[in-house]
Amino acid sequence: MKPSNTLDALPPINRGMVERLDKDAFRKTIEVLAAKVAPQRTGSILRAAPLQSCILDLPRVPSAARAPDGDRLVLLRVQQEDDLPRQAKDFLDEEKLSLVVHKLELTYDYWTANDIISSVLPEELVEEAPSGFAAVGHIAHLNLRDQYLPYKHTIGQIILDKVRGIKTVVNKLDVIQNKFRVFDMELIAGEPDYIVEHHETECTFLFDFTKVYWNSRLHSEHGRIIELFKPEDIIADVFAGVGPFAIPAGRKGCGVFANDLNPESFKYLKLNVTKNNVDELVRPSCEDGKDFIRAIITRALDCPMPPAAPPMSKTQKRKALQQTKHSQSCGQSRGSSSPSAPTRTRVTQFVMNLPDTAILFLGAFRGLLSPVNVGGRDLSGLYAEMPMVHCYCFTRELEPEKAAADIRQRVEHELGHSLGDEVSYYHVRSVAPSKEMYCISFRLPREVAFEA
Repeated sequence: MKPSNTLDALPPINRGMVERLDKDAFRKTIEVLAAKVAPQRTGSILRAAPLQSCILDLPRVPSAARAPDGDRLVLLRVQQEDDLPRQAKDFLDEEKLSLVVHKLELTYDYWTANDIISSVLPEELVEEAPSGFAAVGHIAHLNLRDQYLPYKHTIGQIILDKVRGIKTVVNKLDVIQNKFRVFDMELIAGEPDYIVEHHETECTFLFDFTKVYWNSRLHSEHGRIIELFKPEDIIADVFAGVGPFAIPAGRKGCGVFANDLNPESFKYLKLNVTKNNVDELVRPSCEDGKDFIRAIITRALDCPMPPAAPPMSKTQKRKALQQTKHSQSCGQSRGSSSPSAPTRTRVTQFVMNLPDTAILFLGAFRGLLSPVNVGGRDLSGLYAEMPMVHCYCFTRELEPEKAAADIRQRVEHELGHSLGDEVSYYHVRSVAPSKEMYCISFRLPREVAFEA
């Protein structure tokens, strides 16, 4: 039987803190009963079965405290002796333990961000109060709805105070309306420092969050696609951004042609390629996506990727990286795989992470491998197996079957040909009500690629 009463450890209600967060207003004293014990007996009393339903279990509050005379206090989750279960009372009597009143002093620092936010917002806004945000390096990025905008600075300050590592809190101002997928934002708390160093998939990414596109909610999706790649693959990343697909793929051993139209993304992509020691395997470019698709087959033929390295353990990879750094410091050129191994010239995977419009770029695959597009060369033998295409998109269809049908119809319309059997649909996330993000992965139809 558990104690009948429950301690009220919620923060004081301070609704309407719009302009200024008064941290001193968040103080609360809770009186609880405590069993006074000798220091050496504290552990055994805390573990005693008759007391298990009564031991204080408030988050981040120890179950034992020091008494003024040096003894220990085993804190109980009741305020009156009558609230103790009979077996607990009998145990305390048998052990000749006296009960005293202990005061718990809770302050602003004790409660979580969600606790404080719920206590300052008007009651009608509490139920759907913003409880999450995207963390990008030291930046917390919120997307507040209109009804919460009057409280944006208070919400921002609470997050700044409560979340370790956050130094800057911003709020998205509008939907993405430019060709570079960059949204306007406003500073609502902290430092105006937007140069981020973000860590994902064992890689480091540096970028200006105000000038490039980055979505931390896609980290699982980045990892999912990377798992599909084989080290011997050549990847064509059409909308590479600052490299969340390209750089981990390079670290895996893949050859990667990574492209982005945004000059700022291109700048940081190049920097991140060097920062992650994949210069030899990841080749950045800055051009229109359709032009990139049309040119990439010839580019891979004329400038082959180095041979695929044999699989290595983590220890071997670490030693190879150390050897590479040593060679660079000594002014030596980088080594690569065995010179007897063949270079790589066949693009095996395309990644198209521009969900708003990527499907509209699929027309560029028509005639991609035709002699007219590749300088008169016959690539039918080299491309006996066609590349896979991983294309991101949005759909308004909420049911998976209808979403797949909608996406397939749009893809086939742009390709001018039906897809084969090797097609899959992966639901990435719900972006908004009636807006779902998917990735369709399909084998490029041979008839499309060799279209005259």
